[in-house]
Amino acid sequence: MTFSVCIPIADRRVAYDFYTGGLGFAPAGEVAADGIPEPLQFDVGGGVRIMMVPHGGFEWAIGERRMTDGTTVGCLLTLDVPGPADVTEVFERAVAAGAAPIVTPQTQPWGTVTATFADPDGNLWEVTSPAAASG
Repeated sequence: MTFSVCIPIADRRVAYDFYTGGLGFAPAGEVAADGIPEPLQFDVGGGVRIMMVPHGGFEWAIGERRMTDGTTVGCLLTLDVPGPADVTEVFERAVAAGAAPIVTPQTQPWGTVTATFADPDGNLWEVTSPAAASG
């Protein structure tokens, strides 16, 4: 079974460039005439796929409900990385690729290091590392 998380996007090329260059995700599927897989999706392991859906298609799927407008949050996607330095590296790479920084890397009271950014369409991502082992 595959579990897909669908993310609304305004522009396929912008999303493709951000997710491949900024986050290092490898696209899955057949390449369309524009050089980007259609549908634009990324297999991220464990039977999970992230699918980028243009606004028109996303609106078709959600019926009368409205998409968030960039000032409200409906979902926070989390990317777990091995350690604190990885949080900083992924955060900085994402920002360099066009993400908006929301919360810079910081150690939380429970010991994990986290950072949050918004992709070019305003979808929020948190990068987190495990808490340091107490000894």
